[in-house]
Amino acid sequence: MSIRSYCLAEIAGIIDCKVDSRWQDRRITGLAPLETANEKQLSFISHRKYKKYLATTQAAAIISPIEISGDVNENTAVLIHPDPYLAYAKLSHLFAYKIPSTAGIHSSSVVDKSAKIAKTASIGAHVVIEEGAVVGENVIVGPACIIGAHSTIGNNSYLHARVTLYHHTQVGERAILHSGVVLGADGFGFAPEKGQWVKIEQLGSVLIGDDVEIGANTTVDRGALGDTIIHNGVKLDNQIQIGHNVKIGMGTAIAGCTAVAGSTTIGRHCRIAGLVGIAGHLEITDAVVILGMSGVSKSILEPGIYASGIPLEPREAWARNVIQFKHLNELAKRVNQLEKKDGLHE
Repeated sequence: MSIRSYCLAEIAGIIDCKVDSRWQDRRITGLAPLETANEKQLSFISHRKYKKYLATTQAAAIISPIEISGDVNENTAVLIHPDPYLAYAKLSHLFAYKIPSTAGIHSSSVVDKSAKIAKTASIGAHVVIEEGAVVGENVIVGPACIIGAHSTIGNNSYLHARVTLYHHTQVGERAILHSGVVLGADGFGFAPEKGQWVKIEQLGSVLIGDDVEIGANTTVDRGALGDTIIHNGVKLDNQIQIGHNVKIGMGTAIAGCTAVAGSTTIGRHCRIAGLVGIAGHLEITDAVVILGMSGVSKSILEPGIYASGIPLEPREAWARNVIQFKHLNELAKRVNQLEKKDGLHE
């Protein structure tokens, strides 16, 4: 793989900031953390807790907010930016490894004659594309993917290896689906009858908007009657479970190992951390932040930051607190009785 190289003047132009004339021609071949960067690499600092590395970093240049920039050693160029993390995100695309692809269908793939595959699409080895499926312009379908009957993939989308789309699944434009993603499996629907379970056929579909990214081994179930809908710009991490008929609003991001039960609606621009459990048939409004390991058992109708659960503490303290927790109901009753006795309880 050839090494990409950019001068600092080019990099400064991309992220719309200035660089001292002494450093404009300095070449950058990659990005790295402050503590390990070398004289050919660029780094960034967005939090004061990393200031300790500024004096000793070997980085060719760093991106820094103005309030921290004075602590950088004299051999390191500084690019002042109000949001170094955002600048780093934009520059990361310059150095990312691009998997080569060639338009056409690999000889080992099986494509139904009724499927419509754009001439600019790249279909990898051992892919199965079933009847009536549509694959758009410049789509890349990695090895061993399965595109179910009558599913559609929008232009410029990228399916990594072993992605599975069940029948009638719709994926928008510029989507990125990582390995192991499954879209359109049956939702968890069963009706009890005399100690047994009667399966409810899942008659809806999954609709994925534009610019959606879904992490490895995440599953999105098809709707029972209506559709499960993931709106434009949603970002889902690895190993997330999205139940049937869930709706996720535009621009929402959900971190790994979160589970959302069926028929819950999540608003726009929410941020949901890892290991969150969200019960079914709830409504979460726009601009909600839910911290990690929270359990959501009722609707959230006001924007804000929400949390639940017990934070980490030493085992001995945790054990004592668990014992006390078991007596909370008894303690509440005693307090209630005392308040009544003293005339404090209405």
